[in-house]
Amino acid sequence: MTTLKIKSDSENTTADMIKAAIQAEIKRLELGLQKTERQIAKFENEYKVSSETFLARFAAEDMKGGDAEFVEWAGELKIKDKIISALKSLREIQYVTH
Repeated sequence: MTTLKIKSDSENTTADMIKAAIQAEIKRLELGLQKTERQIAKFENEYKVSSETFLARFAAEDMKGGDAEFVEWAGELKIKDKIISALKSLREIQYVTH
């Protein structure tokens, strides 16, 4: 967990601005996660396998689009993990304005 201590002459205004900026970033990440999840679902539906199976068993030559498609699916999975991690960190922030 992260504690964010805010010290300012106008604490409420500054704290509100920081909270709003973090909430905006959370919303941006949530939208990105939705887009990434749609891309992953597209691959899972096309190949009729879960992403876990894809990572464990597939190689580029198993993909209709070859290397590019393999890299795209694997990349989307890495992006998803990074977004989830960033969201977790931002959502755990506690604000202290004393």
